[in-house]
Amino acid sequence: MSTHSNAPARAAGGPDPGILGLVSLGLLVGSLISMAVLSGGGTITSPFGDTETVAGFFADHGFAARFASMLQLGSSIPLGIYAATVYARQQRLGIRVPGPNIGLFGGTTAAILLAVSAIITWTQSQPIVSANPELTHTFAYLSFAAGGFAHVLGLGLLVAGIAVPALLLRLVPVWFAWVGLVVAILAELSFLTMVIEPLQFLIPIGRFGSLIWLVAAGFLLPKTRHTQGERA
Repeated sequence: MSTHSNAPARAAGGPDPGILGLVSLGLLVGSLISMAVLSGGGTITSPFGDTETVAGFFADHGFAARFASMLQLGSSIPLGIYAATVYARQQRLGIRVPGPNIGLFGGTTAAILLAVSAIITWTQSQPIVSANPELTHTFAYLSFAAGGFAHVLGLGLLVAGIAVPALLLRLVPVWFAWVGLVVAILAELSFLTMVIEPLQFLIPIGRFGSLIWLVAAGFLLPKTRHTQGERA
């Protein structure tokens, strides 16, 4: 009887968020590695460069850009599922503060914007588009905005939406929750890139710092209050 009654509860837990985070991070890193390998060590240049350089990359390395954008698009799916899964877990833990809703909004936004950025990059790689330097450069700004600071802003909200309730309720080690808050703040500050170009370094810090923290949080966050009490 007890085994039967516990089975639905376990099934309702959904996929493991830690694994989802690993898959999302792995696909994103894979997109960067594949871009470098397939383009002979090249990377997509910053849209703040000159038009000939930006457009020339896509004209010369169209397949590399398409393959990398495919992996990037794939990365957005487990990220969105991660946000939904953690939200459901927070609800089961009895968290009734705005944090879970903020995290769900941030994670969903981050996943959608990452997918939009991938689609734009795929579009840039098409010969009919890359043959038009000005159009390619315009798309470069759109891809950078969607997959850069806008995406990282969403990631920061997802991290904060998990870290704050986890800190208040001691669901994870206190130091780990504070690290999440610092990462979330750095991610949110990335929006300053819109007017202060030298602050672009905040984007990779916010992106990879958030994803690595989310992977760890996915494994550390308890499934039930009872589980959390046993850990304590």
